[in-house]
Amino acid sequence: MTSLELTLIYLLAAVLGVVIFRAFRLPPMLGYLVVGVVIGPNMLAMVENSSRIQHLAEFGVVFLMFVIGLEFSLPKLRTMRRHVFGLGALQVGLTMVLSTLVLLGLRWFWPDLWHLSWQGTLALSGVLAMSSTAIVVKLMAERLELDTEHGKRVMGVLLFQDLAVVPLLILVPALGANDDDMVVELLLALLKAAVAVTVLLTVGRHVMKRWLYTVASYRSNELFMLNVLLVTLGLAWLTQLAGLSLALGAFIAGMLIAETPYKYQVEADIRPFHDLLLGLFFITIGMMLDWHEVVRHWGWVLGLLTVPLLFKLALIWLCARILGASDGVALRTGLYLAQAGEFGFVLLNLSLHNKLVPAPLFNAVLASMVLSMIAAPFIILHSRAIVLRLARNEWLNESLQMTQIARVSMDRKGHVIICGYGRVGQSLARMLDTESIPHIALDLDPEHVRQASAAGAPVVYGDASRMPALMAAGLGRARAVVITFLDLPMALRVLDQLRSHAPKLPVIVRTEDDRHLETLQAHGASEVVPEALEGSMILASHALALMGVPLRRVLRMVQSQRGQRYRMLRGYFRGGEELLQGEEGDSSYEKLSVVQLSDTAACIGLTVNELMPMLDKHQVLLLSLRRANGVSLAPRPEMLIQPEDTLVLSGRQVELAEVEELLTR
Repeated sequence: MTSLELTLIYLLAAVLGVVIFRAFRLPPMLGYLVVGVVIGPNMLAMVENSSRIQHLAEFGVVFLMFVIGLEFSLPKLRTMRRHVFGLGALQVGLTMVLSTLVLLGLRWFWPDLWHLSWQGTLALSGVLAMSSTAIVVKLMAERLELDTEHGKRVMGVLLFQDLAVVPLLILVPALGANDDDMVVELLLALLKAAVAVTVLLTVGRHVMKRWLYTVASYRSNELFMLNVLLVTLGLAWLTQLAGLSLALGAFIAGMLIAETPYKYQVEADIRPFHDLLLGLFFITIGMMLDWHEVVRHWGWVLGLLTVPLLFKLALIWLCARILGASDGVALRTGLYLAQAGEFGFVLLNLSLHNKLVPAPLFNAVLASMVLSMIAAPFIILHSRAIVLRLARNEWLNESLQMTQIARVSMDRKGHVIICGYGRVGQSLARMLDTESIPHIALDLDPEHVRQASAAGAPVVYGDASRMPALMAAGLGRARAVVITFLDLPMALRVLDQLRSHAPKLPVIVRTEDDRHLETLQAHGASEVVPEALEGSMILASHALALMGVPLRRVLRMVQSQRGQRYRMLRGYFRGGEELLQGEEGDSSYEKLSVVQLSDTAACIGLTVNELMPMLDKHQVLLLSLRRANGVSLAPRPEMLIQPEDTLVLSGRQVELAEVEELLTR
C-alpha cells in the first residue's frame, strides 16, 4: 500500500470518527484515537516508509507544545500559583514517587515481570502522572466549569503537568543510556537545556519581537503564517541538534511569541495545523495498539486500567483534601484527572524507543491508556451523580446552596431572574434598581458572587441550567428571566428547563449576532437581542439625529425594525476578513447579495408586487433597487423591474443562490 492510499484511509476514517463523536458531543481527539485503534497496526505495517507517517505524527506533539508555550503566562501562573505549585506539584511528585516504589516492589517479588528495570519504572511513573488536557479542558469549557472550585484546581494541575513534561522529555532519553554513562548523560542534557533555554529566552525575546514586527509590516497573511511555521519548526530543529527533543524547542518558541503583541494572531494561524497534526498523532497512537497482545494479556490490561484510575483518583482526592478542598470538590477534581493523557503517550513512546519498556508491557499499558481516555468523558459527565453518592456531605452542600438561593429570593415576588452576572448582567441589575424592580442573579463565577454579594447585590452562586436552582430563585413567582451569557448550548438548556416548567414566562436572551435567532425563538425565547444588530441601530440612530433627522422619526424607524425582527439589518456584505475567517461558508448567517439584471432577465417587466411571492417562498427580502442611472429607490409594490436594474437582496446563502438563478434566467 502506498502512502497516498494510507492517507486517503486516514482522512476517510478521521472524518467519520469525528462526525460520530461530535454527534454524541464527545471530544474529537477521542474520535481520532478510536479511528487509529480500528485501523490497527497491520495497516501501518503495509505502507511503504511507514516511519515517515510516524515522524509526521510527531509534529502533532511539536505543535501541541508550541500552543502550550504560547499560552504560558507568568501572570497566570502567579494568579493560580496555589493550585499549580501546590496541588499540581504535589500530584505529579507523589504520583511518580509512589508509583515508582510500587513498581519496584512488584519487581522485587516478581523479578521476571516483563524484565522491567528501575529506569523503566521511573519512566512509567512519569507516564502515569499525566492527564488529558485536550479532553478535560474541552468538556469543562462546554459545561462552564472552568471558574468553579474544582475547575480551578483541575486547571492548576493540568498546567503543572504541562510544565513537568519539559524535564521529563530530558529525563527519559537519559535513562536509556548505560548505567555508567547515565549520570553524565543526564547532567549533560540538563546543562544543554539550561543553556538553550537561557540563550533563547534572553536573546531570542528581542530578536523575535523585531522579526515578527518586520514580517507583519508587509501585511501578508500567507507570509505571516509561513513565518510562524518557520519559527516553530526552526527552534525545534535547533534543540534537536543540541541533543534535546523537538517538543522542547517548540515550547520555547511558543513562550517567545507569547511575549510579543502578535500572540493572538499567531494562535489563530497555527490552530488548523495544531489540530490536524495532533489528530494524526492520536490516530498513529491508536494504530500502534496490537490487539493480539491485548487479548493475550487481557488480565493485565484490565488491571492496568482500573488500578491506575483508582490510584490517581484516591491520590488527587487526598492531595486536594490536604490543601483545604471540601470532600466533594476534591472528589470531583480526582474524577476529572484520573485518566491518562496525551503527553503520557509521548513519554511512553519515548520509553519504548529508548528500550526502557518491553514491547508486551508497552501494548498492555497503551491499551489501558486508550481505554481510560475513552472512559474519561463518561466519568466526567456522570461526576455529579458519583460525587453525590460517594461524598457524604456533598448533598448537604447542594442543599445549603439551594437554601442560600431561596433565602435571597424568599421576599421577592414579580422579580426578574438574571442568568449570568458579568458586565451585561450587572448593567441590567443597575437599571432594574433604578426602576425599583426586584431581581436575583445566578452566576457560576465564585469571585463575581463574592464581590457582588459583599456589596449587597442579590447575587448567589448557582447553575441556571439546573431546575432546582431556578426553582430556588423563585421561578414560580418571577415576572421574567433574562439570559445574559453568550454560550448557546447553555442558553438552550436554560430555555428547555423554563419551557417545561414555566411555558408562559417571558424570557429575554442575549446573543452575539443574528445567527441563532430563529433557533432560540424555537426553543421558547420571547425576545432575542443580537448585540451586533442593536449596536448597529444605536449607531445609526445617533448618526441620523446628528444629520438633522427628527428624533421621533428615528425612534419610529428603530421600533419598526425591532418589530420586524431586524429584517433590514440582518445580513451584510462579506469582506475579505470574513472570508478568511470562514464565515462565508456558514449557511446560518443571513447575507446580502447584489443581483444585476440583463436585458433578457426573466423578471424584466414584472412589478415588485408580482415578484414578492417568489421572494417570500425562498424567505428572501428585497431591500433596495438601483436604476441604471445610479438612483437607489426603496421598493414599492407598483414599481416595475427594468433592464440593467440592480437588486439588493437579503437572505441565507442557499436561498439567495436559488433566487438569483430564477431572476437572471
